[in-house]
Amino acid sequence: MENEEKSLNFIEEIVEQDLRTEKHDGRVLTRFPPEPNGYLHIGHAKSICLNFGLAKKYKGKTNLRFDDTNPVTEDTEYVESIKKDIKWLGFEWAEELYTSDYFQQLYDFAVDLIKKGLAYVDDSTAEEIAAAKGTPTEPGTPTPYRDRSIDENIRLFEEMRLGKYQEGEKVLRAKIDLSSPNMHMRDPLLYRIKYANHHRTGNAWPIYPMYDFAHGQSDAIEKITHSICTLEFIPHRPLYDWCIEKLEIFPSKQYEFARLNLNYTVMSKRKLLQLVNEHHVESWDDPRMPTISGLRRRGYTPASIVDFCDRIGVAKRENIIDMGLLEFCIREDLNKTAWRRMAVLDPIKMIITNYPDGQIEELEGENNPEVEGGEGSRKIPFSKELWIERDDFMEEPPKKFFRLGPGLSVRLKNAYIVECHNFVKDENGNVTEIHCNYIPNSKSGEDTSGLKVKGTIHWVSVPHAKKAEVRLYERLFNVENPAAEEDFKSTINPDSLKVISNAYLEPDLATAEAGKGYQFIRLGYFTLDTKSTTENLVFNRTVTLKDSWAKEVKKG
Repeated sequence: MENEEKSLNFIEEIVEQDLRTEKHDGRVLTRFPPEPNGYLHIGHAKSICLNFGLAKKYKGKTNLRFDDTNPVTEDTEYVESIKKDIKWLGFEWAEELYTSDYFQQLYDFAVDLIKKGLAYVDDSTAEEIAAAKGTPTEPGTPTPYRDRSIDENIRLFEEMRLGKYQEGEKVLRAKIDLSSPNMHMRDPLLYRIKYANHHRTGNAWPIYPMYDFAHGQSDAIEKITHSICTLEFIPHRPLYDWCIEKLEIFPSKQYEFARLNLNYTVMSKRKLLQLVNEHHVESWDDPRMPTISGLRRRGYTPASIVDFCDRIGVAKRENIIDMGLLEFCIREDLNKTAWRRMAVLDPIKMIITNYPDGQIEELEGENNPEVEGGEGSRKIPFSKELWIERDDFMEEPPKKFFRLGPGLSVRLKNAYIVECHNFVKDENGNVTEIHCNYIPNSKSGEDTSGLKVKGTIHWVSVPHAKKAEVRLYERLFNVENPAAEEDFKSTINPDSLKVISNAYLEPDLATAEAGKGYQFIRLGYFTLDTKSTTENLVFNRTVTLKDSWAKEVKKG
């Protein structure tokens, strides 16, 4: 038990203390509150795993609440994508809620603050309000509207609600402390006028609550016991507590943890939207994007993302996580789960000259040798003509080249030992065909030849091969922290996508399942693209077999 205590993160320690003291009647109710203005990314995955994971560990529940208080940027498309991503990660919410469910209640809360002399309608412009707030070293000054009577404020706020004023003409502000060292407490905005069609309430509301007002009150309405935010919300916590205290509502409590910062990518929804709108990427689910939908399309598994979030842990200090750790997690998972298949990405034809014309053998290949029992096997057709990788042959091989060249022998995976005796060139001097002899009694699993070879290469039977497009993805940015650059788009990696249009796959891959990982032997881990069809097979590389990126960076 002692070891378990040591391994708790600081939020788990708080929850366990609350459970020991029977705070909130021993309940644990968390919430995940995304704004539906974009697709979720890997940073959100950390918050999802934390909120849902806490509830699961302590037999509590998690609400999914959409923070839909900004109708200009929000859309039902994003709502649906968020729900899909959470379910794909393996989590279920207790209730699906929307801040817009509480618009009337939040309006009533605002009226309550006005009646208590704690809020007022201000006619100042945004620039005037900003100037009157002062600086971190100088106190703010009151605007001419700060001392309006309660009755006048109630009337003006009701008129704002009825749509009598233009956008920017009036706002509702909390009346707190213009000399507070915390700038967020210097009479913050609670409501603004916004004429825009809301994805759920239509045009019913011309005024919308600010995030800082809606957040804590929504938590209180739902009786959330542990409201978990990222560190940038620490300065907002006093306002969160002030509103709850003054309104005398359920005392939800906010706790902050370090958000996920990942190198070689950007996490800002605004920047991600730019990438999509300016066609630097195909879409929100482009496999180079750090979105959950992009990672899913690339072949990342829920288990690998949850493992990644678990490994980085929950901390109180910001740090940058290496993309290599995320790639390590998917390699670990796919090594145990991905079926092995053969594919040739840069094909050159091999003819086995002494193999009988027209003969076809069905060889046996394990699906996954890493798993006891191999998860079954599949039949692999073998014939006289094979595709092999171009770089598995050299016309003049150096010493310690253990693949094919004149006079050199290799084993064909799951098949025979072959020896190269000739090759053919075209008029440009390019090798177009390799001629080999096979050793009939060297068949894998039945080898009585006594021959020893140091190399094994993969292959695909020419008459049975399935042609496919294969997309090789690398990191989208060339620098560790693209967000710090003056123009983050100038650091986009021009080699982040390489499309191979004439790859050949073993025929079993014609029935590959979307969402399942496959190891293309010797090449990497791949998955069927969501836009693949039976007529046009498309596979995406999820990750290489080894961390080749680190070597490239070191060389550079």
